[in-house]
Amino acid sequence: MSDLLIRPISTDDHAAFIASRPSASFLQTPGWAAVKGEWKAESLGWFDPAAPGELLGAALVLYRQMPKVKRYLAYLPEGPVIDWDAIDLGRYLRPLAEHAREQGAFGLRMGPPVPTRRWSAKTIKDAIAGGQQPRLGDVRPDVIEPSGATVIAQLHALGWKAPRVGEGFAAGQPQFVFQVPLGGKTSDDVLKGMNQLWRRNIKKADKMGVEVSLGNIEDLKGFHALYVETAERDHFTPRPLPYFVKMYEALTTQPHGCCDFRLYNAHHEGDLVASTIWIRVGQHSWYSYGASSTAKRDVRGSNAIQWRMMSDALESGATVYDLRGITDTLDPDDPHVGLIQFKVGTGGEAVEYVGEWDLPLNKPLYTAFDLYMRRR
Repeated sequence: MSDLLIRPISTDDHAAFIASRPSASFLQTPGWAAVKGEWKAESLGWFDPAAPGELLGAALVLYRQMPKVKRYLAYLPEGPVIDWDAIDLGRYLRPLAEHAREQGAFGLRMGPPVPTRRWSAKTIKDAIAGGQQPRLGDVRPDVIEPSGATVIAQLHALGWKAPRVGEGFAAGQPQFVFQVPLGGKTSDDVLKGMNQLWRRNIKKADKMGVEVSLGNIEDLKGFHALYVETAERDHFTPRPLPYFVKMYEALTTQPHGCCDFRLYNAHHEGDLVASTIWIRVGQHSWYSYGASSTAKRDVRGSNAIQWRMMSDALESGATVYDLRGITDTLDPDDPHVGLIQFKVGTGGEAVEYVGEWDLPLNKPLYTAFDLYMRRR
């Protein structure tokens, strides 16, 4: 089979293609380019030479310029949106590499949305309690996805390489995430799948009078104030308010309704106790950002707002509720394990993806950029 043709497409065609898919990452919607305004961006489409009018795949490509040189790292976060079950992925990836090279890219990075392994909540809980396996990757998975191994083998054969975990500019989108499967379930099924503590906290929030409602762009100020408070408490660097305003404006105005973006607020007696950002593309929904107040934690606003988002995801037709990234640590003494335990309480599963892969197009420049990023 000959390679597919690749060329720039309009944002309208890009959004229409995303909207036609069962699911795709919101990081691959054309609106994400506006969120990442410091990167040069383009929408690309793949076409069959025999039927050049039919769009077979799409990608949002972000170009990050190398310091002092007009050469770029071409980055496809959680993409591209192609047929990852294809017998020959090279039909898609060879023309992508050639196009990126023509645009001045010294390297390509992409994150195939292809899972490799899954661990149930019980398996993770037992592993933490046992204390014998400090890393999730060391625990026997409940499910091994054959498609993951196939994609990895093809990427190796095509010259792509897995980045060094945690080094240089290797840290991009998370390789391990936590998801709650929703397909074929009722809200009662999802609730029953949670652990006793989660069910009790959801019930307590309701009894205490916590009210969860949808917010608008004006409510982002309240969200951000709570988010900064959360960052100080949990020791991470918060994003500025304009970033979230840009995200709201960009993702709520995309054509063809390819992305559903919502802000949720949980109030108790007039006080904002939790606020979150929820996103859905097709059948995949995400808990993207969350914030909660230090005061009134006993009213369990965080549990109430999560339950509302899960319920709305189920009602909207989503088959996955994605709580995004987790580290792979299972060490009970590691401070990060608390986040895993919180998510495990939902009764979902940890999912490992194939991760982000690199294709050096100009090895000296690629090596120099990697060294620069690791020294920052």
